[in-house]
Amino acid sequence: MTSRRTFLRVATLAGTAGVVAMRARSACAEPPVETKRIRIAQVPAICLAAQYVAEELLAAEGFTDVQYVKVPLPQVVKSISAGDIDFSADTAPSVIIALDGGAPLVALAGIHVGCYELVGTDRVRRIPDLKGKTVAVADPGRQGFVASMAIQVGLDPRKDIKWVEKSGEEAIRLLSEGKVDAYLGFPPEPQEMRAKKIGHVVVSTATDKPWSQYFCCVAFSNREFIQRNPVATKRAIRALLKADRICATEPEVAARTIVNRGFTPSYAYALQTMKDIPYGRWREYSPEDTIRFYALRLHEAGMIKSSPQKILQGTDWRFLNELKKELKG
Repeated sequence: MTSRRTFLRVATLAGTAGVVAMRARSACAEPPVETKRIRIAQVPAICLAAQYVAEELLAAEGFTDVQYVKVPLPQVVKSISAGDIDFSADTAPSVIIALDGGAPLVALAGIHVGCYELVGTDRVRRIPDLKGKTVAVADPGRQGFVASMAIQVGLDPRKDIKWVEKSGEEAIRLLSEGKVDAYLGFPPEPQEMRAKKIGHVVVSTATDKPWSQYFCCVAFSNREFIQRNPVATKRAIRALLKADRICATEPEVAARTIVNRGFTPSYAYALQTMKDIPYGRWREYSPEDTIRFYALRLHEAGMIKSSPQKILQGTDWRFLNELKKELKG
């Protein structure tokens, strides 16, 4: 099993030495973290690998008590809103829908693009084919992804699509049996469906525009936590961005790490996820444009009432902007 010491040595060889050293030099000018504990959501979505790989990097940032709290995927936003968890990433639509509902959240950074695939049966070849069809989604946030796609081609997701809230093995089984026409899967589900030859890809958010031009997942926290712990918040984001680089440059290390720590059972699916998703490109996309884009689509779909400008009040990019200057390359 990969030990913490081994992982850090390999991560350093992978190219993190420079940014770790930079953090060590700059840390002298930074005050200590306000809290030694940080609680991070653990959900069955291995596309969030960076926040799992980040454990040792969080320790290097001064967090001596790093806790991964298991929560069902649809409960991540609610758990952070309630203060039961401090930090996680989730889909941009999930965060936007929560902000529209008044949740005390703040979006802090974009993490990666491309983790979702809309997989369909032979009855769905293109997005317009969703009209009159049944689509399975894990929760309202994932529904927001598909609704945004539907709006783009002139469909009314409230009238033209029948929604079924299913995910995981049950959703894949329903798709294989033709009882649903499409399913928005997240890793390791797309990898599993390809291996079992279930359905075909209708939309890949990693390669198909405009989805590939925006973050699918954004990091966020509880507003009160950020206000009480600004130094800890910045350091948590820094660890996450460094871990994201490891996922990009050393996919084997990242995959083995999340398997050894019990975040997912299949090394093959984990490694394929690391290679399928364009990690390490958080500088290339705008989280603000992402929030604006999806907020507009969700507003048009009738899933939120707030304007994009109102939703953007629930964001804070100052930590990210500072880190863009500190973390070179």
